[in-house]
Amino acid sequence: MIERLNTQRTHARSGVTRPRAFRMERLKALYDAIKDHEKLLLEALAKDLGKTTGEAYATEIGYCLSSIRFARKHLKKWMKPRRVKTPWYMLGMRSRVHVEPVGHVLIIGPYNYPFHLVIEPLIGAIAAGNTVMVKPSEHAPATADVLKTIIDETFDAKHVSVVLGNEEVAASLLAWRFDHVFFTGSERVGRIVYESAAHHLTPVTLELGGKSPCIVDATANLDVAARRIAFGKWINAGQTCIAPDYLWVHANVKDELVQKIIAAIGRFYPSMPAGYGRIVNTHHFDRLVGLVNREKLIHGFESNRDRLIFTPAIMDHVSWNDKVMQEEVFGPVLPVLTFASIEAVVDVLKTKPSPLALYLFSADKRAQKHVLANVRYGDACLNDTLSHVINPHLPFGGVGASGIGHYHGKHSFETFSHHKSIVRRTTAVDPPIAYPPWETKTKWIRKILK
Repeated sequence: MIERLNTQRTHARSGVTRPRAFRMERLKALYDAIKDHEKLLLEALAKDLGKTTGEAYATEIGYCLSSIRFARKHLKKWMKPRRVKTPWYMLGMRSRVHVEPVGHVLIIGPYNYPFHLVIEPLIGAIAAGNTVMVKPSEHAPATADVLKTIIDETFDAKHVSVVLGNEEVAASLLAWRFDHVFFTGSERVGRIVYESAAHHLTPVTLELGGKSPCIVDATANLDVAARRIAFGKWINAGQTCIAPDYLWVHANVKDELVQKIIAAIGRFYPSMPAGYGRIVNTHHFDRLVGLVNREKLIHGFESNRDRLIFTPAIMDHVSWNDKVMQEEVFGPVLPVLTFASIEAVVDVLKTKPSPLALYLFSADKRAQKHVLANVRYGDACLNDTLSHVINPHLPFGGVGASGIGHYHGKHSFETFSHHKSIVRRTTAVDPPIAYPPWETKTKWIRKILK
């Protein structure tokens, strides 16, 4: 592996990956390879996570194909040097910003969207002209194998390469000096990645998670809210980093909303567990079972450990002291809390770690403004869940405990690029005021720089 890493670093320095034509061709090759291996990917995602064909295509394969098309469409503009204004006192100078590859990149993927969350940052890294080492999640082995097949058949290993293995393999990779590390996963592992990268002063992008609140006030359209909450919470069996982690609903509409959510679950998954995903492994299954307080359970929690099936579960009368509120759920359990005033909700959220997402269902403009402006979070949706992640023009990322940096679309390109500031100065004019001694020039310097 060390030889491969050395080869990739040398290849990055050679400049081979820099021309736009090369980047465009490699992105097109990746696009074609994904389409050619679509059937294998669908089978792998079903094997690893029980994803249906429709869900797997929409949230993984089709999403990535769309991202590649977007990157190829806009790459020329992204790469173009950008002229910026130059202050009047810099007479005879012109200022520009050039973008260049950061160099050699490491991408470590998660298990919940094991294809999408590897390919999406990979698109940005290739578009930016880097060499890339990819480490897929060992918890989604079938998808990891197909990923390796796609990349091995599509790329020269000097350009993009895949290494399979467990956390020990990841640790050995992190001991290497990369020029950027991109990690998606838990806060616990994110801390390890951050600490390892710090030894080399390597910049990182950390896409983590947290307890993303879903707030519903008394003015919300409850029928719409119920459908959109049920969709966002239970897609991929709740294993989504931006899923609504808990429901915080006004006491006056709580019972009605919960019943509407239960009805929506029945409509979305009428033949459960058919058409519904499964938990990735027994470790996470057991963790989720441990979060459920059966005395507060009001819906669901049919489970089968052998098949890793865990149906949608709703817990009512939950408080911040319950075990389910002490960590990110990352599964199909929805705790329900109630509130009397939106101001009280904001006051509490100000004391909590910043989540990756915040969802607010409300028709009250004042409440909307108060929540969105006074709570710290990565990104937000008003009267919806998850939709912010599908707009390639928006940056996606966390803040504080939920992550560092952002990506998607142009923001992926910028994450894996170095922005160089360049000033070009004429030699035809060279005023003496620019040089010492300055004692007799203080008056003029003050006028210029005031």
